[in-house]
Amino acid sequence: MPCDHLVPDLLAPNLRLVFCGTAPSKVSAREKAYYAKPGNQFWPTLYRIGLTPRLFSPQEYPELLKLGIGLTDLCKTHSGNDDELPEAALDRDALSRKIECYRPTFIAFTSKHGASIYFGKKVEYGLQKEKLGSTQFFVLCSTSGRARRFWREEVWQELATLIPILDVRTVDAAKELYL
Repeated sequence: MPCDHLVPDLLAPNLRLVFCGTAPSKVSAREKAYYAKPGNQFWPTLYRIGLTPRLFSPQEYPELLKLGIGLTDLCKTHSGNDDELPEAALDRDALSRKIECYRPTFIAFTSKHGASIYFGKKVEYGLQKEKLGSTQFFVLCSTSGRARRFWREEVWQELATLIPILDVRTVDAAKELYL
């Protein structure tokens, strides 16, 4: 992990899915764990929509690699609410380089704001027309408690239907590890 990253990337070649946030919350930066702020619905949502075999805690985020899922942020050097982030810290080019290097099947932005920054235009929820290489993009509504009024779990469920299913032996092995 570069020494200036507040929360380390969780990336590997050819993952099924990489979630991309805008920036870690101050709690996530302090805990060095993704989506760690109390009230954030990221981890319960992953479980409810079937992307994880059980409810994970934020500190267990490295275990997602076993499920073909990764994590990153547009801003790796600052934390806080979107309106507190310096524009220069939102690094679209770094994300593009990560996508080209690791070639995930999907990048799912965990907010419209982050996706709009990356694409340089207003976006809607759901599958996007743009691709980078073979990587497809999906825009989700934020799981942050501050964005609760925009919450639509069906958008997350739609994403889950698009994610390639892991080999059955891998899923069974994952369940044995976690149950």
